[in-house]
Amino acid sequence: MITRIVKLTIAPEKVDEFIENFKANKKLIRASAGCEGLKLLRDLNNPNIFFTYSKWQSPGHLEMYRQSQLFKGIWSVTKPMFTLTAEAWSVEELEHC
Repeated sequence: MITRIVKLTIAPEKVDEFIENFKANKKLIRASAGCEGLKLLRDLNNPNIFFTYSKWQSPGHLEMYRQSQLFKGIWSVTKPMFTLTAEAWSVEELEHC
């Protein structure tokens, strides 16, 4: 299991549109092969910074999603809303800690 965290800085005037786009697509993303969960988080101090937090069965499942038409369609709508380049991390939980 891996967790994918993506930081998105959205133009203030695009925040409502970004949230609506996420709401419209979240069920489709969650239904993707290997997706075990998806959340949208918002920074408490900067309301135009968001994080997507998703869990995937394997790096391969995440990569299949990233190559899908669904991802490409969502990304093509979301990317123009950025004021900074997105940052992303794929992490694993250390069970022994």
